[in-house]
This record gives sequence, structure tokens and C-alpha cells, in this order.
Amino acid sequence: MLAAIAPGEADNLMVGFETDDDAAVYRLSDDSAALLTVDFFTPIVDDPYDFGRITAANALSDIYAMGGRPVACMNLLAFPCDLGPEVVGDVLRGGADKVREAGAVVVGGHTIEDKEPKYGLSVFGLIDPAGVVRNVGAQVGDTLFLTKPIGTGIMMTALKRGLETEDSVRSVIESMAELNRAASEVMVEVGVHAATDVTGFGLLGHLHEMLAGSGCAAEVHMGHFDVFDKAWEYAGEGVVPGRTADVIAWAQGFAEFAEPSDVLWRVLCDPQTSGGLLVAVAPEKAGAFTDMLERRTGQRVGYVGNVVAGEPGHVLVK
Repeated sequence: MLAAIAPGEADNLMVGFETDDDAAVYRLSDDSAALLTVDFFTPIVDDPYDFGRITAANALSDIYAMGGRPVACMNLLAFPCDLGPEVVGDVLRGGADKVREAGAVVVGGHTIEDKEPKYGLSVFGLIDPAGVVRNVGAQVGDTLFLTKPIGTGIMMTALKRGLETEDSVRSVIESMAELNRAASEVMVEVGVHAATDVTGFGLLGHLHEMLAGSGCAAEVHMGHFDVFDKAWEYAGEGVVPGRTADVIAWAQGFAEFAEPSDVLWRVLCDPQTSGGLLVAVAPEKAGAFTDMLERRTGQRVGYVGNVVAGEPGHVLVK
């Protein structure tokens, strides 16, 4: 459907949305290109400050996934007037604090009245045209890593249903609010073949997009990357976001499990908010990538599996 509204050709447009990349890339000069992205959504937590932080981190992540540096952001805000200026102020403060942490600046934005609150950012970033990291380019033999745990959608659904509190899911909230800045800087320094951030299509969906555009397949090895505590339990009980069924139905066309189960499908197709970076790195650089990132963040980097020859986009989960 998007092909019908694809942008016209432009000499300086390096990347549009033809391969589902995380941001558009527009060449400004021989040594500079603009990265352009936008993202917003409805509240997934009750605390307005946390909502602002999470949403901003999620929007900034598209710039980091391309290997770029965020520079300027504009707020996108839709709120009912009766919610009060204090709540709106806390959301904007959370977003501004996260943008400031990224070394960027909020330069304005647009606000409308709406029955359902929504917040997000339009982000402008910069990158050397020669250093753009795309979600295509993975090669057979590459090692796949994921820099954050998965299961945010499941855990936020448990929160909404009153099965958890914001205190009990604090580690999940902080993970979503964490910038992918360190992971981006390390992947640029080490050199990776492809990268993307894991968000609304779950781990399987975003891996499939990477593989399909790269002409490769992959084997995923369970147990080597992190899933948030209790996500497995809730997945078994059917405590999952509403979109999960749609993601699973799509993924069943390209993924298979050595030992299939409903729980595995739900976890690997769980729509993420502000997830980690999924990177494909040459095997001789894999150790350098994990060592460098773990030293910088103090967190374990999850091994997902390997890129293999096969039907483009196919994923085998072992």
C-alpha cells in the first residue's frame, strides 16, 4: 500500500521507506546527511513524567539505529484540556529531559486538543553519509545481538490489568526510558553490517524485515537473550497486547519453531516500546561489540542467533 504513496525521486534522498528503515536519510553535502523520523503514541504508564521519558527515548531510537546523532526535536502533543497544565507540563518535562540527555534540543512543536492523550517527537539528526547503518546489509555468518530485554508489551499489559504496579515494573519502565545511545556509539565504532530497533513488530517482525532486505535467513537460539521477569508467565496466561495476534498471524508466514508453542509465539511477537537495537555483526567483531558495550553500560548483551543462507526473511527458532 505504501508503494502507492512513495515519495518522488530526489537526487539527495539516500534512504526513504522502501526497505522499512528506521529513518529517512537526506544528503546535505559530501560529508553530512540529515536523519528524519517521527513517532508518538498513547500513554502506556500512568506517571506523566515517565510517559514523556519513554516516548522521547522511543523516538530518538530511530536516529541511533541508523548510527546517527540527534540534534533537534519538535514536540507532538494531543491532550484533553481538562487534564490540566501540570500533567501536560510533566509529560513535556520528561521528554525534554531525555532529549537533553541525548545531547539534542527541543525547538518547538505542535499541540491539539484530543480526547485521548498522545505525545511524541519529530527528530532531526545528523550523520556522515558514508557511515549510515541500515536495517539491510546483514551477511551469512553474521552474529545477531539484542541490546535490551524483550517483553515490554506483555509487562505493560499486566500493569494495565492491575496485575502489576509501576513500582513492581520499575525495571521495565527504566529499560524503555533508556537511550540506545551507547549501543549506537559502540556499533559505529566496531562496525556492523545492519541494525534496527525492536519496536511494534516484535523481535521476529523486525528480524524478518532485516533478513528480507538482506536476502538472508536466520536461526534464533532461545535462552541466550533476556526476557523480562514474569513475561513468560503472563504470556502463558494470555496477558498480551491486543496487537499480538496480528503480529503472530503475519509472522507465521515466515517463522517456524523447532518446538512450537503459543507462549513462544506471544513472547517473540510481543510489540515492544523503546526496545533495544538488533544488530548483525561479523563473527570476528562479535566479541569486541559485546565486550565494549557491556563495559560501557554494565549490562549483558543478548545473543540472538546467526544469519544463515536460506529463503530471504525466514526465521527458524531453536
